[in-house]
Amino acid sequence: MKYSVTIFIVLVCTVNAFAQKGVNPIIKNYGTIYEIEGAINPDSEIEYKIVVDLKTLQRDKESINPGLNNVARMLNLHGLGGVKAENLNVAVAIHGGATDVILNNEAYQKKYELDNPNLQLIDELKEAGVELYVCGQSLLARNYEHDEVNSQIKIGLSMLTVVTTYMHKGYHQMVFN
Repeated sequence: MKYSVTIFIVLVCTVNAFAQKGVNPIIKNYGTIYEIEGAINPDSEIEYKIVVDLKTLQRDKESINPGLNNVARMLNLHGLGGVKAENLNVAVAIHGGATDVILNNEAYQKKYELDNPNLQLIDELKEAGVELYVCGQSLLARNYEHDEVNSQIKIGLSMLTVVTTYMHKGYHQMVFN
């Protein structure tokens, strides 16, 4: 028994020694990331221009959209790597399975009988300077009215036109399925 207790204590101490604390340098409450010792970091001198094609389905309507959380992770990872928030120019074109994230709380409650769990994340992304768009075609396909869209979200003609417009402005596309 004494031997088992000793092994248990050694294991707990070893695991705790390797445990890392998550950090959130830009988006404080979402997109938690971890320092990786010896990793190659992003170039902190570059001005990043990224347009995200976000279509990640949110299966659990009580949880935040994993693709939207990935946008927060991307910002936090660049911040951890030394990139200043003002050097991160990010636009997100939301469509397809991700369209529900753009609903205001009243519309989300009407549809799912739940509060929209994405609202605070959207607010924090906007505070960090992220431009958020919803595909107007996706709104029509889902029969959503303009007044059901969160006021933080702009309505684009389509995801396609938002992405191609940003690409012509020098943004690089990332696709979050």
